[in-house]
Amino acid sequence: MKFKNPLLTVSDMERSVKFYKEALGLRVIANFGANVTLTGGVCLQTKESWANFIEIDTNKISCSGNWGELYFEEDDFDAFAAHLSKLPDINYVHKVKEHDWGQRVLRFRDPDGHIIEVGENLKIVCKRFADLGMSEEEIAVRMDIPVNFVKKFLK
Repeated sequence: MKFKNPLLTVSDMERSVKFYKEALGLRVIANFGANVTLTGGVCLQTKESWANFIEIDTNKISCSGNWGELYFEEDDFDAFAAHLSKLPDINYVHKVKEHDWGQRVLRFRDPDGHIIEVGENLKIVCKRFADLGMSEEEIAVRMDIPVNFVKKFLK
């Protein structure tokens, strides 16, 4: 068995596709009307068609939730955060913050309330710490990862 894609139900396909294009730079790779696959493997399904597939009333489907998120990593995190700040109507869960292990992240919601996290690529976090003069061992302790991961990330 092989996991293929996450699928999110959306209330307005056109609005959602526009959001994912503008906010994250994703592109449509397959468009079947009620189902759209974006780069990165994110699939969007209209609420109505998904309700039909699982034989449930659309009124019983809630698109949003606080129980999960789509997670992305970005090499140029500062540029992405600046890009996002220029878009109208971004509903932030929180703006840029740094986790205990040094990775900077931000979280926001898509038009249907699905949470999206964009984090700084962990290789970039290692490089940032190395550029500050930290040794591989110090980086491993700071990030709570094995030294061999740090060495691999810094190659």
